[in-house]
Amino acid sequence: MTTATRRVAPGPQNTSALVFPTGFRWGTATAAYQIEGAAAEDGRTPSIWDTYSHTPGRVRNGDTGDVACDHYHRWREDVDIMADLGVDAYRFSISWPRVQPTGRGPAVEKGLDFYRRLTDALLEKGIEPVVTLYHWDLPQELEDAGGWPERGTAERFAEYASLAARALGDRVKIWTTLNEPWCSAFLGYGSGVHAPGRTDPVAALRAAHHLNLAHGKAVQALRAELPGDAQTSITLNIHHVRALTDRPEDVDAARRIDALANRVFTGPQLLGAYPDDLVADTSRLTDWSFVEDGDLSAIHQPLDFLGVNYYSPTLVSASDGRGTHTSDGHGRSDHSPWPAAEQVAFHLPPGDRTAMGWAVDPSGLYELLLRLKADFPGLPLMITENGAAFDDYVDPQGRVVDPDRIAYLRGHLSAVHRAIEAGVDVRGYFLWSLLDNFEWGYGYSKRFGAVYVDYPTGRRIPKASARWYAEVARTGAVPMEEPGDA
Repeated sequence: MTTATRRVAPGPQNTSALVFPTGFRWGTATAAYQIEGAAAEDGRTPSIWDTYSHTPGRVRNGDTGDVACDHYHRWREDVDIMADLGVDAYRFSISWPRVQPTGRGPAVEKGLDFYRRLTDALLEKGIEPVVTLYHWDLPQELEDAGGWPERGTAERFAEYASLAARALGDRVKIWTTLNEPWCSAFLGYGSGVHAPGRTDPVAALRAAHHLNLAHGKAVQALRAELPGDAQTSITLNIHHVRALTDRPEDVDAARRIDALANRVFTGPQLLGAYPDDLVADTSRLTDWSFVEDGDLSAIHQPLDFLGVNYYSPTLVSASDGRGTHTSDGHGRSDHSPWPAAEQVAFHLPPGDRTAMGWAVDPSGLYELLLRLKADFPGLPLMITENGAAFDDYVDPQGRVVDPDRIAYLRGHLSAVHRAIEAGVDVRGYFLWSLLDNFEWGYGYSKRFGAVYVDYPTGRRIPKASARWYAEVARTGAVPMEEPGDA
């Protein structure tokens, strides 16, 4: 199979392209610990991911983010690559321990200067900077003080948000508080497959609440510092949960996982309350007394849009011997990330899979977007992550040809287009990821990037999918027929 080298620009004669609305934002995304490297430079201190990755047995092949893609030193090259791709937005995260090493107190100006330079370079290229304040790299000193299960961490996060807003608010107009707090809470403190590697279901629930509180307090802090036209948001990895059958026990298993995966965040953030069924389901573990008076009003802040990360649906049933798969796709552990859901079985959905073992299912994204429109009418949405890992390699001609990724992107962008046609207010799409990078517990064994990274040399090689996505960003249209494909 070859990758197309010729594209048909959208227009009246191009019936094979899905044309997106004018102003739809085309972007790409990364995370600080996954790409920056420079782990001990210019005042940066360890985050929980530094500690975790340096703990034997935690990360595949003993990989760490010490160097990663060396973006801290090669950021100019990476900005040029984005400009060549023609994207109009770049979603990146600030490394909390790079700008506030202990998680409290004054900023380190050298750390902030890195993000000032990066932001200025993006703006010079006409690329909108979209800042995520937290993509999982909690300063280790705050974890030593109790981490996200402790209320004080939420207070520290609000202070950090103010610090970042004061430094970059004159340049950055779009802000995201947290990336995928479900992973921070339930993989970090429940199953232990993410940093800090703790395995306590009550700590996971406490962490979820204090992440919610941190989000609400950070939104307030951002709004106090930013101009009136700035936008605030949060990014959630909303699980599209499906029941294996329509049997009542399977439907109830899906309800239970939906509460733990989704409504534990959307309830307080968007509706101002935790779901009653979530509290009831977990009542044998905790009485939720860590939710104090005033917390829910602090969490329930108006947002300018909701960031949505989607990769694959979640298929569940009651665990009555029919289960063929006990993992939920986030890594193997003897401990579950799902408190009080021991009687739920997870199943591998049918169909093609990525190198992560995740099912390729664009229909899940379409259905998820329709659900969000129904549940939260009037709330704009942004696809802040979508993409796939495949076993990419450099061929003898020096190319990286990745038709499976192109097919994945075409299918999921088609689902977004279909949702827009159905009335869902989706305002942009951020491809995950710009670069191959440190893929958390999988180390460097999984490649999500549109740009191939040769880790020993740091060399960047745009893949065929990067050229394909560049044409989509340039034309604002997704070609459905690929001349030259075979």
